[in-house]
Amino acid sequence: MVVTKLKNHYQTIQPFTFPFSFFILQCKTPTPFLSLHIPQRDLIVRFILIPLLTVTMFTSFWRSIDRFSVQHFRCVISELQKIKVVNEHNREFVVDLLQCIVEIVTYGDRQDPLIFECFMEYQVLAEFVRMLKTNENSKIEAPLLQYLSIMIQNMDNEQAIYYCFSNGYINSIISHPYKFDGGDLASYYVSFLRAISGKISKDTLCLLVKVHGDAVVSFPLYTEALRFAHHEEKMIQTAIRSLVLNICNVSDDMVYQFILTPPVSEYFSDLVHRLRDLCFCLDVILHDKGREMENQKRRNGLILQSDKIVDELYYFKDILSVGKPHLTGLVTENLLNGLVFPVLISLLVLKNNDESGLSAVTSLYIVSRLLQVVGGRSMINNVACVIFFYHFLNLNVRIRSDGNATDGHDDIKPFVKCFSEIESTICYAPELNGAESITGNYLGAHGEDVMSGFSADEICSKRRGILEFVFSEDCSLLLPSVSLLLILAESKDLDSRISPMIGLYGTGNVMLQANGASTSKPADGSIFRFMPMIVNALLKVLAFQQSLSAMMQWHVGWCLRKLLNFNREGLNSDNLLLFTTSYDQSRARFLKELDGIWFDHIPDALRNEWESCLRALEQSSQYKDPLFMLELVLHQQSTNGETSSYFAWQRMDNAIKAFILHFQLNTFIFKSVLVEKPLLNTIPSSTNDFGANRTSDVSSASFGSNVSLECGIPCRIAFSNSEIRDVYVIPMAYGMIGKLLLAEKHPFRSRHGVVIAIAPLAGLCPKIEVDHPSWLLLRIRNFDPQFYTIKARENNLSMPDQLKDGRWILGFPNAKACEEAQLAILNEVTKQRSAVEYILDPLLQKDLGLAVDKGS
Repeated sequence: MVVTKLKNHYQTIQPFTFPFSFFILQCKTPTPFLSLHIPQRDLIVRFILIPLLTVTMFTSFWRSIDRFSVQHFRCVISELQKIKVVNEHNREFVVDLLQCIVEIVTYGDRQDPLIFECFMEYQVLAEFVRMLKTNENSKIEAPLLQYLSIMIQNMDNEQAIYYCFSNGYINSIISHPYKFDGGDLASYYVSFLRAISGKISKDTLCLLVKVHGDAVVSFPLYTEALRFAHHEEKMIQTAIRSLVLNICNVSDDMVYQFILTPPVSEYFSDLVHRLRDLCFCLDVILHDKGREMENQKRRNGLILQSDKIVDELYYFKDILSVGKPHLTGLVTENLLNGLVFPVLISLLVLKNNDESGLSAVTSLYIVSRLLQVVGGRSMINNVACVIFFYHFLNLNVRIRSDGNATDGHDDIKPFVKCFSEIESTICYAPELNGAESITGNYLGAHGEDVMSGFSADEICSKRRGILEFVFSEDCSLLLPSVSLLLILAESKDLDSRISPMIGLYGTGNVMLQANGASTSKPADGSIFRFMPMIVNALLKVLAFQQSLSAMMQWHVGWCLRKLLNFNREGLNSDNLLLFTTSYDQSRARFLKELDGIWFDHIPDALRNEWESCLRALEQSSQYKDPLFMLELVLHQQSTNGETSSYFAWQRMDNAIKAFILHFQLNTFIFKSVLVEKPLLNTIPSSTNDFGANRTSDVSSASFGSNVSLECGIPCRIAFSNSEIRDVYVIPMAYGMIGKLLLAEKHPFRSRHGVVIAIAPLAGLCPKIEVDHPSWLLLRIRNFDPQFYTIKARENNLSMPDQLKDGRWILGFPNAKACEEAQLAILNEVTKQRSAVEYILDPLLQKDLGLAVDKGS
């Protein structure tokens, strides 16, 4: 359409009329053509030669136009300038013109500088603005913004970018009163804003702001973008956040003064409010007072909601990573005053009795996640101040005022605003002689006086603050609180004057920080001075909460290993006895699985879970996913008396995980190391102790293969929807692998048979039917662990009907033959179990050696 309207600028096409004689001469038609009759010649000329010649001429005509030339660019601009009003009739033509302009400008930015000179000469951006203003419900805004975004994104020339941002054209386009009616216009508009933000620099940012005196009074790019900050579409939210970060990275002091001044600065407080709303939604899903959701749906909801919270926290981290002091201070203050302090006060002071507050578990999860993701000196130390100082203040310790406070420690100052609220809540105001001010100097000068004014027994007897959760009988409160303390203890940003309040020891009375530096002696009232009692509470969870899954036991073990790693004094006699009890229980459950239906999978499962357990125990507190805190509330470890192979696999898997955990903890307690690989035997290929000398045709048997019937026992079986068949049952074990083969007699080879069915030897549990002594009942494991994912195991998913156990009934000629078959199967199962025990023997011997050391 554009080319058709531009043809008059090049040349006028003459009517296509040619004399017949001229055509004959030009084509040099051979003489036989002239000998044809006139009607025949006319048909050839009209339908063949003339169309070919027309195509040739028009093709050569259009090829003469260079669509990326300056001349053609001027023609396109001229056509655009002729548009007075954009309406439904000329909309498509205008869109084509805009597209053509953007394509030429994008080409010229890299290939021809004269094109952009033409772009500036004719003030093309002003034409874009005019198209918006002369629009009459033609919906030209979306394609115009789309093409502008493409043009700006592809601009690399600094001069071109500088020109586009000057003269106020971009601000006019940004500030145009668009009608966002729920269509795609919002997406195009936000993409346009993001494209601009991606090209701004410290030199061009001043072109997009309006300054009055020494202050920025208008910044349309930023303020208009914030209108979409909480848009329902995730991609628009992401684009706005990218725009904000781009602007923050290039802003100067004047722009920051505008960004950090109300009402524009309310964006950051709105982010905190949104984060709080997400936290409350998480709490609602977690507790589900109406019990309307199943555990699996609740867990999926928790994962989805926690992912949203983590995304928000990472955005806060990105903002703080910009490194601008004023921005960092404002965002941190909003986080502390809008989320952290209210959550901690509700947790430690109000005990979450306020129905409008978060539950204790959710509060501990939120604070832990925030410290891991956002972190930073200010955040770490303010959280530590609230937790530890409330711990000491709750003992009615009088805190004296220090009039020499200075501004030397800004990272703890936000706590001052929170402290007055804590004072009024715990009713210590009459004792404080007026308003108190806790600063960094005060912590350094009087921290030891505060912490040494009482005994450890007095603190423990009251069990207030964080200790109330640490010593809770509910493991869903115990583990999260200990985990939170460990996150603080291992943080490299924790202030050295707050560290003694934790009280983690290395050797002697010197406290070790995460970076290995030593500090002053911990106070008598420090939280981890109660290490034996905390360890005792964790060991009770291991020893007496049998319903706890193995994965949750790993979390308990992680906490224990961390505490023991900080405090090398070891376990006292009471805790050692408690651990011995837990250890013996896990070992007994593990040995019991050797008589279970999955004993043949124990060595492989042991190898797989060993590495996983090692990674779990060595994980840093800064990277440990605190989602387990929420899962503790949901977790219910119960098989409801189920005896199927699926639930038997779960029991075996949990028993192996629990035994590995206790084995590693045992080694760490007495030798301060973790074992990297399990000590296991390998069965030599030449041995015949475990049936390894079976003939190759039997050991490698598969469906349809030929096997010898020398060891086969004749019987009969009827599969579903099938007639009774005469078969031979062949039990066999080689190494730790065992099979039960059913084979039909070969039609041509009398001593051989064809395998028609295979079942695992382990788990058959052969039983003779009481009412029919010649019937042998076999249970067949239909569940295959190889296709059962780790995620499904952790979620306790219900299995479909086709994974329930199968059953075979073998009929024998008489009761004696049935007993002989049962005995033959049990003998092969014993061989297979002996092979598994031989493989596990070094591990069990090592286990016994540790037990001897423990007893001595």
